[in-house]
Amino acid sequence: MTTLQLAPTFLLASLLLCALPAISNEPRRDREHPKVVAADAFARLEDGNQRYVAAESSCLHDRQDAKRRVDQATDQHPFAVILGCADSRTSPELLFDQGLGDLFVVRVAGNVLNDHVLGSIEYAVEHLGARIVVVLGHERCGAVKATRDILATKAEAPSHINSLVSAIRPAVEAAPGTDLEVMIHANIRYVVQGLRSSAPTLKSKVDSGEIVVVGAYYDLDTGKVVFIDDGQDD
Repeated sequence: MTTLQLAPTFLLASLLLCALPAISNEPRRDREHPKVVAADAFARLEDGNQRYVAAESSCLHDRQDAKRRVDQATDQHPFAVILGCADSRTSPELLFDQGLGDLFVVRVAGNVLNDHVLGSIEYAVEHLGARIVVVLGHERCGAVKATRDILATKAEAPSHINSLVSAIRPAVEAAPGTDLEVMIHANIRYVVQGLRSSAPTLKSKVDSGEIVVVGAYYDLDTGKVVFIDDGQDD
């Protein structure tokens, strides 16, 4: 390959690198945006969900408009991290009535943990200053149901779906009985404990009280989010 042929490749790589946010080894310090403590973040999430349930959401008017987009274009200061399911009906920004830049959202079927998810959450805590992490499961979760059914029939999930089954399996097996909602709650708590015990970054911050990790359950029928854990070890 000639130098002229390589030039577009190098140019593209340079552009991509410029577009990525800088990640340093030091947490970012920003005096203009004081960190939102966990208790205040928790209250904002609860208040937002109450507005959503009452059909009084405000974000479409003042926190998702063009001005907000411009204000958030060069920096972000999310007050909470939401690890939620990829289910198309469970967008955290909508059900918590929050705008652009308010939430750092990680979504994957079954709200499971893996290295990519943990790295994303660590980044939000270390470099963006989020002080609460919410594990958001939901009613009639298809990933948990599939895991329950596959284990019951001793079948094997196809392709990469099997990785989700493997991640959810411990919670399903530990849950008493066969009720799906009980298993969904068990999975939420299992992931909460996984985050709290994730060394070295998250565990040390949980132990010191710097961050709070809490579970939540979203009711698809009513729109209500119920926090199912007080942020302390069970």
